[in-house]
Amino acid sequence: MKKIIAICVLSLFAANGFSQVESGQTGAWYMYFFNRQFKNSQFGIQGDLQYRNWNTLGDLEQLLVRIGLTYTPKESKVLLTFGYANITTGVFGDSNDISSENRIYQEALIPQKIGSRIYLTHRFRYEQRFVEDQDFRTRYRYNLFMNVPINKYSLEKGAIYAALYNELFINGQEDIGNSRTVELFDRNRTYLGLGYVIKSRQRIQLGWMNQKTVALGKGQLQLSFHHNF
Repeated sequence: MKKIIAICVLSLFAANGFSQVESGQTGAWYMYFFNRQFKNSQFGIQGDLQYRNWNTLGDLEQLLVRIGLTYTPKESKVLLTFGYANITTGVFGDSNDISSENRIYQEALIPQKIGSRIYLTHRFRYEQRFVEDQDFRTRYRYNLFMNVPINKYSLEKGAIYAALYNELFINGQEDIGNSRTVELFDRNRTYLGLGYVIKSRQRIQLGWMNQKTVALGKGQLQLSFHHNF
């Protein structure tokens, strides 16, 4: 497992070397993440609602709704999820054209703590994608999250923390139908932000993310609320 994680981490930062065409307009993503563990059970639910804009507000990039059933093996902190997502994607600019996608996914969240203040989470996700007007597709994702409390030693009430992540996306197929192809490298996201722990199960976060594909690089502001209930 350690070797797999090391390879994924190296791949993430290598992906940032791709040459991109930058879009001059910063977008904005508004996100709500939730997680609930059922009482006296190894099962729970988690999901997120994301409203993404090509600009600050009004030019729809994506509306994403995702929910999954979670399972935590006994004597483990690993969180396994089987879930579903629905995504509506808009076109950059004045066009009101949209396309839809239905997605099934499986993921594993593996927490790790380094020293007294560095909280890491490794997320491995496998997606089966049913994209409008495309053949069936799959995608592999690996995300390395890092949270570091600034004014406290843990992510407790009142803590201000630095939040960073880097995520690599790899397509499972190059042929998507009707003589169209995509690259195996799909995209890479790099994020830096600040978070605040409102109370033990509620956090708010504000940051900036740069997303790179083969053809495009674009900055996005991100405002997110994280809720365990």
